Amino acid sequence: MTPATKLLKKHKIAFTIHEYTHDKNSVSYGLEAADKLGLPSEMVFKTLVVQLETGELIVAIIPVAEKLNMKLVAKNFNSKKAKMADKEDVLRSTGYVLGGVSPLGQKKRLKTIIHESAFSFKEIYISAGKRGLDIALNPLNLQRLLMAKGADIC
Repeated sequence: MTPATKLLKKHKIAFTIHEYTHDKNSVSYGLEAADKLGLPSEMVFKTLVVQLETGELIVAIIPVAEKLNMKLVAKNFNSKKAKMADKEDVLRSTGYVLGGVSPLGQKKRLKTIIHESAFSFKEIYISAGKRGLDIALNPLNLQRLLMAKGADIC
């Protein structure tokens, strides 16, 4: 059990766990998850931690095959600029290592934005908090639990 699954259980949110053998040589953790779980990449989402120009860290959840648009992220949080957070800051604020960052159960709750395409699916797949472990859940439940915005950020 991970902090992410504990949080879902605590809030009585329905989810399923999907495990696969992580390949240490994988170039893209998210695309690896989609491939090994036999899912379309549009249904598998990666969790990215971004730093705004103020230094504030936020979370962006996007499809694994997409690229985050920093200008759109910054605009959604009334900031002029955004950049990917340093991996040490990601670990310190979330408690998760890169490739296993879940938007759920983080050490410090960060403002979150979810790519709007998530809401076209009955369920999406996100990291459960470690490499090789994903959670399937309804994106509206994820949005409510995180009090997240939905927007086009790719």
